[in-house]
Amino acid sequence: MDNRANVTYITIEGYVELQKYRYLYFVIMLTAYILIICSNSTIVFLICFHRNLHEPMYVLIAALLINSVLYSTAIYPKLLIDFLSEEQTITYSVCLFQWFMFYSLAGSEFLLLAVMAYDRYVAICKPLQYSAIMRRRTVTIFLLLAWIAPTAQVAVPTIMNANRKLCNFIFKGIICNSTMFNLHCQRSETFNIYGLMVLVNLVIVPVMFILFSYARILLISYQSSKEVRKKAAQTCLPHLMILINFSCLTVYDVLLLRLNTVVPKTVHFLITLQIIMYHPLFNPIVYGFKMKEISKRLKKLFGKKRFWIKCRPEHHILA
Repeated sequence: MDNRANVTYITIEGYVELQKYRYLYFVIMLTAYILIICSNSTIVFLICFHRNLHEPMYVLIAALLINSVLYSTAIYPKLLIDFLSEEQTITYSVCLFQWFMFYSLAGSEFLLLAVMAYDRYVAICKPLQYSAIMRRRTVTIFLLLAWIAPTAQVAVPTIMNANRKLCNFIFKGIICNSTMFNLHCQRSETFNIYGLMVLVNLVIVPVMFILFSYARILLISYQSSKEVRKKAAQTCLPHLMILINFSCLTVYDVLLLRLNTVVPKTVHFLITLQIIMYHPLFNPIVYGFKMKEISKRLKKLFGKKRFWIKCRPEHHILA
């Protein structure tokens, strides 16, 4: 522990052969971060710019992609600094803040997916009532709740653990997830119980609601026309793919903490990289290719750029 100015420093020891591959790691992660920012922001821009995409479904997709950008921004800058630093350390307060951002935004992800499932349920199962139910005000309230509810619930253990005493100052991961609380001198039963409550509220209940909604959609679609089944598949499949992907990553994180699962350092490092790289890149790819309207706008956007680049030299010669 380094007690400069009464600040507690934690040594990060989750990297694999960092001295040997630091520049390779840096280039890969910087490239991934730029791709995450650009791909997510491009689709958000298209949704904001085109008025025909100002529907609840697309607004919710934009919110999910913004969530991915915030999630990555809470993690990547510190990783990039670590790759180029001689010592990989983090203050306990910064680590706690990263933990807070990591789990509050993860909770928001599940709640946003639940709202999206409800939106698809109303659109497919109650199409005549859709405009009356999914009004702009209703969508705004859902979005606020999806961000405020996890923030409020995750803030409680953040405050509770702010002044906890540490007996271990070596962290075996690379991002501050719940395994950081193994550094405390004593495990808090109150924190464990509260953590289970938050897990139920922000993960299990939303997932159960999503599965119920899509089961109802599947049942209604099966009994309806071919056109309805096609519409349900086009709009629901991307949401289900995102849900399955993110749920698998969440299960891994819960197993690490709750079951005290021992994972080899290299495996832990590689899976953590997947958590922070795969999901934020997966979202824009799925929505960019699977959502017909977004895919069409993307083709027009990049098609115009290629045309402009191709024609620019000729225009210069004529001038």
